[in-house]
Amino acid sequence: MSYLKACLVGCAVLCGTPLAAQDVVYEPISPTFGGNPFNSNHVLGVANANNDFRDPSAANRNSQADIFSRQLQSRLLSALSSQIVDAIFGDNPQESGTISFGGQTIEFFRSLEEVTLIIRDDTTGEETRIVVPLFIDVN
Repeated sequence: MSYLKACLVGCAVLCGTPLAAQDVVYEPISPTFGGNPFNSNHVLGVANANNDFRDPSAANRNSQADIFSRQLQSRLLSALSSQIVDAIFGDNPQESGTISFGGQTIEFFRSLEEVTLIIRDDTTGEETRIVVPLFIDVN
């Protein structure tokens, strides 16, 4: 009987005290679904770590000859772009000109306010226009 009294007293004590609770809030981890944007690097790293796919042609692109070819091409394109910039903006700027190389044609036209570059891919016919404003110093 004393066990029953102890249980009843315990239940009365528990029922007499106020209970507190809070709402359960779900916060997504992925920034794609509204999560913290600072998690994007972590999520991308986990996805790359779990990626088992390997490009079979990637191994063939890292030979010494391929690396040398890419570096040489990069240097030649850099030198060519420097020559084009000198022709447009150098000490003796030209009003217009056409440069063709590697299946591409670059035309430029200089006006008082801007320089227009037109880059055409000769194989596909695609065209890209770049307009560069000229900033004239007024003293």
